[in-house]
Amino acid sequence: MRSIIAGLMLVTPVSFAEADEIGNELRNADHALNSSFKEVEKRLASDTGAKNRLVHAQQAWIAFRDAECVFRSGGEDGGSVAPTVVAACKTVLTKERTQQLERYLSCEEGDLSCPVPAN
Repeated sequence: MRSIIAGLMLVTPVSFAEADEIGNELRNADHALNSSFKEVEKRLASDTGAKNRLVHAQQAWIAFRDAECVFRSGGEDGGSVAPTVVAACKTVLTKERTQQLERYLSCEEGDLSCPVPAN
């Protein structure tokens, strides 16, 4: 019994450190996403309809990201590691969304498939 407790004591700080690192990564990814979103929003300032579609799409994307990550983590059944899995998942998906928004900012003029006008 003592060796199990000792083993848990050795594992716990690493788990907390990893969870803290994942939390920092998520905060950084979220900050980058917000910056990219604001740049796209600024580019759409003169087109109220496009700006509203962007906001609606972003709200829907956030709902998807959050639900997807709860699904991936096993939700409440995922145990004590579920919040860490959720945070890691949100980090990955947030980085992917940021890349998508960044691509919108670098569309070439005349690209009709791009919803954001060239700068």
